[in-house]
Amino acid sequence: MKFPKAPPAEYAFGYRSPPQSGNEINGHGERERRPATQVFHNADSRKPIAWQGLDDFFMCVNPWQVVRHRLVNKFELRGETGPAARRRVDEGPEDNAAFVKSAAKRAGASLVGITEVRESDVFEGREAPYGNAVCIGLPMRRDEMAHAATPRGAAEVMRTYKRVARIAMRVGRSIRRRGFPAKAYGDPNATDILHIPLAVRAGLGQLGKHGSMISREHGSNFRLAAVLTDMPLALDAPEDIGVDDVCLHCRRCVLDCPPDAIHETKQWVRGEKRWYVDFDKCVPYFTKTYGCAICIEVCPWSEPGRGEALSERVLALRERSGSRARTR
Repeated sequence: MKFPKAPPAEYAFGYRSPPQSGNEINGHGERERRPATQVFHNADSRKPIAWQGLDDFFMCVNPWQVVRHRLVNKFELRGETGPAARRRVDEGPEDNAAFVKSAAKRAGASLVGITEVRESDVFEGREAPYGNAVCIGLPMRRDEMAHAATPRGAAEVMRTYKRVARIAMRVGRSIRRRGFPAKAYGDPNATDILHIPLAVRAGLGQLGKHGSMISREHGSNFRLAAVLTDMPLALDAPEDIGVDDVCLHCRRCVLDCPPDAIHETKQWVRGEKRWYVDFDKCVPYFTKTYGCAICIEVCPWSEPGRGEALSERVLALRERSGSRARTR
C-alpha cells in the first residue's frame, strides 16, 4: 500500500515552552534498565505528563467520526472489572488456558496468547493487579486503512480498539464467572501496562522497525487489548517469525514516514537494543494526522495474505544458510 499524498510534516501548532524531549523520557540511548515513563496518551494520569498539552490538543482536534468511537469505548470500559463468582472452577493451567483462549475466539479475537506480567511491562508509578496477561489481537479493515492519516482511517483505528476492548471485557467476565478476578485493558488512551512487550512474549508476533507489532497473520494491521488475571494459566512462548530478517533490509516504512522518524538500525532504549521510533518527530505528525498509521500500512507484512508466505520464506532461507537473524 502506498500513500503518495501524505500530508507534509509542517505544523500549525507548537509549544510556547517546549517540554522535555520525549526520547529522553522514553530512555532513548540509555543502557541501564528502568521502568517506562508515561509521556503521551495518558487520559487517567494521576499527574500531568510532559507532553500533556499535545495529548489534550490531539483529543480536541479529532473529528466526530473518531470521537464517537472513543466515547463509546470509554463508556463501555466501565465493565473492565467486577466481582468474581464465589465458587472457583480451577481445571489446572493447561485446561484453564484452553478455556480462556476458546472464550476469546468465541468473542471474536483473531489472535490470542498468554504470558506472565513482569515489572518491565508496567509504567513507572502504576501497578498491575494480577500476574498473568491474556493478550488479544484484532485486525483492522484494510480498505478503511487505505485512508490512513485522514479522519476515515482514524475512525477505523478507534472502531477496532472499541471492538477489541469488548472482546477483552467478555473474556474477563468469563474468567470471573469461574471465580477468578480479572481486569480488561482496552483503552488506547489510558493504561497501566505496555501492551507490545506482553504480546510479543505471548507469541502474537514481533516488534518491527516501525515500532509496532508485526504478526504472521495480519502484519501490523491489527490492534491490541489485554486481560490481567490471577487464574493459573499455561504460558505461551515468543515466536520468531522472521521479522528482523526482513526489517534489517527493508526500508519501506523509513522511506514513507513523512517526519523521518524511523531509525534504520536498532537503538538502545532503557537497557535493551531494539527498534525505536523518534518520539519527538513522530508524535507531532501523529497529532496532525489523527493518528497517522502510514508506517504500519506500507509495511510489506501488512499486505493481505502475504505475511505467512513471507515468514515461511525468510525462515527457510535462514535455515538453509544455517544462521540466525542478525541484529545491528
